[in-house]
Amino acid sequence: MARGKVQMKRIENPVHRQVTFCKRRVGLLKKAKELSVLCDAEIGVFIFSSHGKLFELATKGSMQGLIERYMKMKPTRVSQVEQTVETQTLDAKKEINLLKQEIEILQKGLRYMFDGGAGTMTLDELQVLEKNLEIWIYHVRSAKMDILFQEIQLLRNSEGVLTAANKYLQDKIEENTGVTNFIPMATDNTYPFTIPDDIFEC
Repeated sequence: MARGKVQMKRIENPVHRQVTFCKRRVGLLKKAKELSVLCDAEIGVFIFSSHGKLFELATKGSMQGLIERYMKMKPTRVSQVEQTVETQTLDAKKEINLLKQEIEILQKGLRYMFDGGAGTMTLDELQVLEKNLEIWIYHVRSAKMDILFQEIQLLRNSEGVLTAANKYLQDKIEENTGVTNFIPMATDNTYPFTIPDDIFEC
């Protein structure tokens, strides 16, 4: 008979709870030993039962040795995390300061342009302003070309629709009258038909 899925909640029956604790504790310690042997790892396990009883396992050496090693490693790991956070904070502050400086230069440049050159700007500020103006001009021209391209496409589509409608109407006229009203223009400066000679005798 297949075992059903065990619900992850506290076992209310104290006898069943104690039996499950004993079985799973033994299984956990066994898995820890296997992991230590297979992967050459040092593992320390603390287990406190609901009655406060302590069970421990140190796969290599003593538990005290593992604890001392852990305490030596912990400050280093904490300091590494703190150093990383501090570096990220400094980078963010530096980026914010650079953005503030750029905004100030752009605002100063706008005042310089719209107030008829009132005020002074340094060479570096003018170079930054020139660079940003070139970028803005590029974006404006790109947007303008996109709009023109869209308008050209619309005109081409309209031309195609009108050409198809004209062809359809010409075909209808030919069907109804049996005469082609459209006379193609000659390309060599001659008429597409012969003029009778006696037409000038009148």
